[in-house]
Amino acid sequence: MGSPVDNLVDLLDLEQIEVNIFRGRSPEESLQRVFGGQVAGQALVAASRTVDPDRPVHSLHAYFLRPGTPGVPIVYQVDRIRDGRSFTTRRVLGVQQGKTIFALTADFHLPEETPFEHQTAMPDVPAPEDVPSALDEVGSVLGELPPFISRRQPFDLRYVERLRWTEEELKGVEPRSAVWLRTNGTLPDDPLIHTCAVTYASDMTLLDAVRVPVEPLWGKRHFDMASLDHAMWFHRPFRADEWLLYQQESPVAVGGRGLARGQIFDRQGRLVVSVMQEGLFRRIA
Repeated sequence: MGSPVDNLVDLLDLEQIEVNIFRGRSPEESLQRVFGGQVAGQALVAASRTVDPDRPVHSLHAYFLRPGTPGVPIVYQVDRIRDGRSFTTRRVLGVQQGKTIFALTADFHLPEETPFEHQTAMPDVPAPEDVPSALDEVGSVLGELPPFISRRQPFDLRYVERLRWTEEELKGVEPRSAVWLRTNGTLPDDPLIHTCAVTYASDMTLLDAVRVPVEPLWGKRHFDMASLDHAMWFHRPFRADEWLLYQQESPVAVGGRGLARGQIFDRQGRLVVSVMQEGLFRRIA
């Protein structure tokens, strides 16, 4: 067994079994479903393997259709929708045990000179060195780490605001959250690995913004949740092994679904990725 970061890189290294068909490993876990960030990251790798490397991905739109089974490989079928002068489009279906569990459309763009630039400002938050590691904080309070923590071990996650552990502490809390993140080790220089690593990580904490007013983020859960869809826009190059601020908020939660949006900034304050996700929330009986 390698380090968690080595395992992440290995997880994103798909086997090509036919033209436009790839197979991804799914780790054996005690949890009920495959982690959505894993499937999204692997599907993006599959799409990227059919595109010229001089065209980086600029957006992806995905739907989580069925829960995946841990320990069972996932086959990714790539459809080459369009190869234009500036844009390339790919559609990917993730299939497991004969059923489609995931669908992704990704668009790739040949970089161009921009006629103008603007972006929203990065929030003024404490530096990552000034806030504790989430794993250290959770371990010190709970005494043990939840089983899903294995999915987060490749990353150093640091919540900007202190974690809340009781119902009383949740009163008046706004539906937003922010976390610093980077991989727990250096990644290879291949930009695709960094993009797919952040795609993996983008699903780990985004729905926290929906949950934070109603239940502690760690510990016993009152609601079962599942990602329904996921969209990302990649604005600028970045490294996933350097600190990134993931600012998250939820504009609405209604009808059993909560919508969350995120902005990922690098340490220099540049907005590098935008994210949207809707999740299903049901009270645990």
